Amino acid sequence: MADPVISIRGLRKSYGEFEAVRGIDLDVQAGEVFAFLGPNGAGKTTTVEILEGYRKRSGGEVSVLGEDPQHGDRGWRERIGIVLQSCRLDPYLTVRESLGLYAGYYRAPRPVDEVIELVGLGGKADARARGLSGGQQRRLDVGMALIGDPELLFLDEPTTGFDPSARRQAWETIAGLRDLGKTVFLTTHYMDEAQRLADRVTIISRGEVVASGTPDDLGDRESLPTTISYRLGGEEVSVETTDPVADLHELTGRAVERKLELEGLEVTRPNLEDVYLSLTSEGEDE
Repeated sequence: MADPVISIRGLRKSYGEFEAVRGIDLDVQAGEVFAFLGPNGAGKTTTVEILEGYRKRSGGEVSVLGEDPQHGDRGWRERIGIVLQSCRLDPYLTVRESLGLYAGYYRAPRPVDEVIELVGLGGKADARARGLSGGQQRRLDVGMALIGDPELLFLDEPTTGFDPSARRQAWETIAGLRDLGKTVFLTTHYMDEAQRLADRVTIISRGEVVASGTPDDLGDRESLPTTISYRLGGEEVSVETTDPVADLHELTGRAVERKLELEGLEVTRPNLEDVYLSLTSEGEDE
């Protein structure tokens, strides 16, 4: 197996006596979308800033694209793209002008028109940034991160504040990064976003990793109880079970035998948000 794009061993970061990151380990493989989840104050922002080379660590080993980010030079930085939660676009520049401006910062940028097509803004190339919708502006943010043709992209809460339509558009753009062979390090508070986009997920709480895995098996979801709920005689009934097939068969069999109507019968398996909430508790803002 090839070396990880990101490798962390025993990462620690302290601010005085407060330890924000407490010895975490994780690996991110080439070409995957990796979601890094956790409540405010969990240590997410600190960890990401260390990986990006903007904050020094207190201890541990960190490798990003084969180098220590604390000592990353210009060549290393050109291999990384960053999309912040809130980007400041010049409202009077067009999409093409904005990307052309950013392209000038790199020694070997991707062609501007190619990037415009990659992020789905072909019909808006000559539109000014101030006239773009929220989803289109986010596509432009991603385009600016792509213009240097990076191997690794950090996406920080990429759809915060978006309406459902804009979020779906942004998801399509992010999923397309995988098709380009990019590695994506995603932070998000939206569990459906992580479920939809991520190949693997790590949850951090109080500076420590509490779970890692795929969105479907994270936190041993298969062993968590399933909820069967229904209304009977006007009363709400909810039952948790670890053997839903057998219990549902017995329940419906009795209902048929006694000619009972199980109104609103629903079987709900634990989702990623259920696992997340069971593993974390809200901390203070970083």
